[in-house]
Amino acid sequence: MKSVFNWRGALWLLPVLALAGCGKEKAAPAAPPVAEVGVMTVALRDVPIVFDFVGQTQSSQQVEIRARVNGFLDKRVYTEGALVKAGETLFLMDRKPFEATLQAAEAELAQQQARLVTAQADLKRVRPLAERNALSQRDLDDATGKAQAAAAAVEGARANVISARLNLGYTTIKSPVAGLSSFAKRQAGSYIDTSNSLLTYVAKLDPMWVNFSLSENEVLKMRTERESGAIKFPEQDAFDVVVVLADGKSFPNHGRIAFADASFSADTGTYLVRAEVSNPEGVLRPGQFVRVKVHGAKRAKAIAVPQEAIVQTQRGQAVWVVGPDNKAQQRVVDVGEWTGDNWVVRSGLKPGERVAVSGTLRLAPGVPVKAVQAGPGAAPAAASGVAAAPAPPPASGVATAGGKP
Repeated sequence: MKSVFNWRGALWLLPVLALAGCGKEKAAPAAPPVAEVGVMTVALRDVPIVFDFVGQTQSSQQVEIRARVNGFLDKRVYTEGALVKAGETLFLMDRKPFEATLQAAEAELAQQQARLVTAQADLKRVRPLAERNALSQRDLDDATGKAQAAAAAVEGARANVISARLNLGYTTIKSPVAGLSSFAKRQAGSYIDTSNSLLTYVAKLDPMWVNFSLSENEVLKMRTERESGAIKFPEQDAFDVVVVLADGKSFPNHGRIAFADASFSADTGTYLVRAEVSNPEGVLRPGQFVRVKVHGAKRAKAIAVPQEAIVQTQRGQAVWVVGPDNKAQQRVVDVGEWTGDNWVVRSGLKPGERVAVSGTLRLAPGVPVKAVQAGPGAAPAAASGVAAAPAPPPASGVATAGGKP
């Protein structure tokens, strides 16, 4: 009886337990949080362009120091490779032969001056006598001719003195400009003549010239874009030139375009442009290879996005576009000029569209997002786990957009 009762009790409890289980429905899984991304609204604007070239420095005045007279080189006065001042003595030549020549010229001048005095005295005596017919006209003509010849001889002797004095002065060889001296090409004791008169160089350092070249294609492209209005140049072509040294640091003094060649080089087919940069402390030296960044031009009505908005995909460079339904879609774009902050997008984006610039780690096509307008301090995409598109290496004649050197 007891066993029967237990089975009946168990059967009675089963419906109760089943009803209790039906009353507790299984809890639904929690919805994933919506990804929050920083976005920017695409707009047309004038984007600054920086033209990037490889240049080489050149002294604005490199002077050959040559001996102007023949003789023995007596002494080198300057320190090779040192900065010299204008008028500073560099070499001394043996003065003794030139001093002797000057003394002889001065003696000849004194002799001719004495003859002139005698001739003028004779003419002074002959003229009154000839006027009284005491002497013939021929005697007067002879006296006049001797006086004039003596005067001409004096002038010739005086010119010889000046020449001898100049030659003596040329034995002291000075620098005509302030600049950096080169090594001495002739040593003391060498005989100097016209075949080996070059003694050294002095290169002026302030201002410094920076030469760079444009290819024919670059010149034609710039001309076409300027005529079409795609690129705007500054007024009077007043470009601002920044020189970047080999260590990546920008030279503090900016320069200006001072010269553009009239024709293309027949050897290289390039167009030479020269910038002039103030170099009072002599930091720039002739022959340095530098990067030249030319600021001032603008690309008119262009679309530019921050560098962190561009991601590299298998299909190429792309951006995440947030649509009106707040869903993200990846879109391939064609990018142009690059700078440290912006890419210029040639095609693939339209004004008014929103582009994700940060927080793109969890984005996937069609995923809802919470779009937040990004400020200047938005986190870069690389920091969010998405690899930003790598920056292209600088190359000669590459135009980049933006304002940073």
